[in-house]
Amino acid sequence: MVEWIISDGLTDYAEALRFMEARVDAISRGEAEDCIWLLEHPPLYTAGTSAKSADLIDPDRFPVFEARRGGEYTYHGPGQRVAYVMLDVAKRGRDVRQFVKDLETWVIATLDTFNVKGEIREGRVGVWVQRPEKPLHADGNPAEDKIAALGIRLRKWVSFHGMSINVDPDLSHFEGIVPCGITDHGVTSLVDLGLPVTMNDLDVALRQTFDRTM
Repeated sequence: MVEWIISDGLTDYAEALRFMEARVDAISRGEAEDCIWLLEHPPLYTAGTSAKSADLIDPDRFPVFEARRGGEYTYHGPGQRVAYVMLDVAKRGRDVRQFVKDLETWVIATLDTFNVKGEIREGRVGVWVQRPEKPLHADGNPAEDKIAALGIRLRKWVSFHGMSINVDPDLSHFEGIVPCGITDHGVTSLVDLGLPVTMNDLDVALRQTFDRTM
């Protein structure tokens, strides 16, 4: 069983960390169900365990938090759906690589419900979409923009942190960092792609695709 929580408004990041810490401990003790928490944060940057100080371009723009999850710098803010996944990975085979792949598959299946083809790229974390209307990339391949970021942490085989999908955030807010350490690709959102998708639309799609991918 998985409990789904959907929070309205903007959730304080420190409050979210406290909730996840407590819930993960309770799940590991067998005292709580797995949980997926869907929310939005006020504008902020988070630093993963691999974050490089040089990738924080504008440190005074928004608050910066040490996330203690995998990955580098990411942005969270209004118009972006954050999905915190507090799941017992031990019951899912104790395969961390497969668990991350399942999360990616979940995002891709969710995007597919809006006829958006999300793709994974070797050496680039997250989910990407091709932008054929843009000039070719320097390597001669079609331009690609990131639409979703992933970063998890495990404690006693229970996951927390998770992923974020851009619905309609202010894309200029990403300019204060090098997102996930990647300098030569852009960032997009469902609305930026021309799709009038709401946060509720995305939440419905996430729930519909969860059972067949996770």
